[in-house]
Amino acid sequence: MLKQRVITALVLLAILLPALFYPTPEPFATVALVLIAAGAWEWGRLNRLGQASSLALSLACVGLCGASWALGWVSQPPPLLWSAAGLAWVLGGSLLLHRGVAGWSDVPVGVRVPGGLLALWLAWLAVAQARFIGVNFLLSILVLVWVADIFAYFAGRAFGGRFSRGKLAPSISPGKSWEGVWGGMAGVVVLAFAWLWADRWLGAGVASFYTRLSSHGIVVLLIAVLFMAAMSVVGDLVESLIKRSAGVKDSSGLLPGHGGVLDRVDALLPTLPLAMMLATLGRP
Repeated sequence: MLKQRVITALVLLAILLPALFYPTPEPFATVALVLIAAGAWEWGRLNRLGQASSLALSLACVGLCGASWALGWVSQPPPLLWSAAGLAWVLGGSLLLHRGVAGWSDVPVGVRVPGGLLALWLAWLAVAQARFIGVNFLLSILVLVWVADIFAYFAGRAFGGRFSRGKLAPSISPGKSWEGVWGGMAGVVVLAFAWLWADRWLGAGVASFYTRLSSHGIVVLLIAVLFMAAMSVVGDLVESLIKRSAGVKDSSGLLPGHGGVLDRVDALLPTLPLAMMLATLGRP
């Protein structure tokens, strides 16, 4: 299993890194589109669609992303799109977690399937726009989610259950603890100030997510990164809820040793659109 994980990770890095650092954003946006299309196929399978219907959903996702790309939305999305997406994730994610695993089956398939398709499209549009802005900006968002996850894991392992009486969401993801969430939040605060300092010391040509937020004050920066860390947990829990309802451990086996694409990007689905919303605060 470890060998599979390492090989898969190396292959992904060999594809993603050259695309990420290519002088223009198109290669990375294309690679991201392939991954999101695979995620759409997984989404169909998780909602018990057949092979043909899941493939059609994947093609619909490609068409939606391609149309928005052709319309120029990667560089200039419609006004209020990110605000609407952020609100939908906050309200929708809260409702799903409140209703729990049992409540997912009560949501009509006609709502679930297009809702997931829209979430995947918004994530692709957000990551493509972030790369259009610049590598430093995009990486500062991606690393935030990874740091929140890593710090949450180690804080949960070291302190889980020591300071809180119950688990975070025992019926959805029994292994997650409140201490893990707090550890993830502490990690992103350290990351934000370290990246902010690096931007200034290195004279970054493209402002990071944190530099943009700091223009509104340190308090806004702190609230924003804590909010992002919390929403990364929401994304993780929502996918866990859906998999538990479907009775599966992984969203697919497309990434040997890692599960599926959705297993790797679940925390990014809410945080990417929310990052774009926060980064454009006060901007026309």
